[in-house]
Amino acid sequence: MPAREGGMHAAADYEEPTRVNWINNVVRPKISGLLSTAKREVPDNLWVKCPETGEMVFYKDLEANQFVVPGSNYHMRMDSPQRLHHLFDGGDYRVVSVPSVQQDPLKFRDGRKYTDRLKDAKATTKLEDAVLVGEGLLDGQSVVAAVQDFRFMAGSLGMAAGEALITGMLRAVELKSPFILFAASGGARMQEGILSLMQMPRTTIAVQRLKDARLPYIVVLTDPTTGGVTASYAMLGDIHIAEPGALICFAGPRVIQQTIREQLPDGFQRAEYLLSHGMVDMVVHRHQLRETLSRVCRLLMSGAQVAKAKDAHKMNGKPYMNGATVDSKVVETAARETGAVVEPEVVPNSQRFEPGKADKRRDDAASASAPNVKDAPHGA
Repeated sequence: MPAREGGMHAAADYEEPTRVNWINNVVRPKISGLLSTAKREVPDNLWVKCPETGEMVFYKDLEANQFVVPGSNYHMRMDSPQRLHHLFDGGDYRVVSVPSVQQDPLKFRDGRKYTDRLKDAKATTKLEDAVLVGEGLLDGQSVVAAVQDFRFMAGSLGMAAGEALITGMLRAVELKSPFILFAASGGARMQEGILSLMQMPRTTIAVQRLKDARLPYIVVLTDPTTGGVTASYAMLGDIHIAEPGALICFAGPRVIQQTIREQLPDGFQRAEYLLSHGMVDMVVHRHQLRETLSRVCRLLMSGAQVAKAKDAHKMNGKPYMNGATVDSKVVETAARETGAVVEPEVVPNSQRFEPGKADKRRDDAASASAPNVKDAPHGA
């Protein structure tokens, strides 16, 4: 009997740890999971809200629709890799390497160091700077494209961005292919001061290199395109295409309204407003943008090849390089065949600029503010 009891105690001592482990490892976690009220973690970008209508859109559906809200057709911003992916055939392109520049030439610091801001922007976007340049095929024809990424410090123009744009344009000259720019920027980068402003004439000279080579320079103005970018290379294209609802300006409407203290028209400085006033050539829906760019590139390149066989037309003693052999109506007709071009609205007479009346108002204001010469003292 003692031996048997001892054996029973030994068996009990052996099974007890297994029973406790099963309770701790299986039963208690299941009970805790049932009783727990903690919310499961949800990604921040799982649902996206339309800024225009407030509609909630599933992110995967929005991405599949090229970031156009299905209900309102609101064009949301796209990052540079996605732009290039939707532009080139099969989404295949090669990134053009850009020479490196000095990161913080002015040792600038406001609330934070400029170098810290650059590190955060690079970590967030996985880009070296605000401009990404790629080369590939667009419907079988070779093109070079540059995209400004608004995520990288608001797509601001600095030395690195200027160097990327110049490199892309010179690469297009080397390949004898069209150059397409997707502009999206808040303007020049204040942390680089005058060095960022110097990129405006530098990029302008690079645009002239494209024109000298008789190569098309097509600009797609996206939301927003403002500041020094609008004042330089973004408005020097052969063809200017805008996305619907894009803000395109130098100074924004809020600044202008506070300065002149007058109510601005509806849609002021938006793509459709600029189309009505002759500032852009066409407004094209994003779904038809690739087809439109392909048509325009093919037309301009065919016109450039015909022009090379003839003598260049002269204008002010210099050859006229801006697609002289391609009729503008041909380009417009080809673009309208896509069915995505917005028709310009008729501008009312109250909004039309008449130089004669403007000069008269200016003269009247000057004469009213000038002092009376007869009443002035002799020593004045």
